[in-house]
Amino acid sequence: MQRTTMDLWVGVFVITGIIALMILSLKVGNLNVYNPAQSYVITGNFENIGGLKIRAPVKSAGVVVGRVTNIQFSTETYDAVVSMSMDGQFEFPKDTFASILTSGLLGEQYIGLAAGGDEAKLKEGDKIMKTNSAMVLEELIGRFLFNKAAEDDSF
Repeated sequence: MQRTTMDLWVGVFVITGIIALMILSLKVGNLNVYNPAQSYVITGNFENIGGLKIRAPVKSAGVVVGRVTNIQFSTETYDAVVSMSMDGQFEFPKDTFASILTSGLLGEQYIGLAAGGDEAKLKEGDKIMKTNSAMVLEELIGRFLFNKAAEDDSF
């Protein structure tokens, strides 16, 4: 009888651990609950999206207000077209500015929205006209080295 009780508690402990690992993996993979039922889709063109991925968060003032739903390459403008599903309770002006940002030094990339002052609001199918591409570490290092080399040659 005592062995059965011990086996039961070990089983409960193992199942609790598995559930905790599943919740942790959903949090890390950005798969937490998001209700797209009351949402609208907007797009933005970016010259370089860096490591932005589908399901990446769209944030404004640090609050998740949407998710990236699709990333395509435009053969007309030769840039990336990013579709974002925005939560319906958040409305943004038409002159909103979208930037691809990074959480921390080597963290995940997300889209940050800075609201403008226009009276008209973004709605289903609208395009964000003001965008800022991702900062690519290799480009920054290259610019720094090129500027240093140019400074050394001037003396």
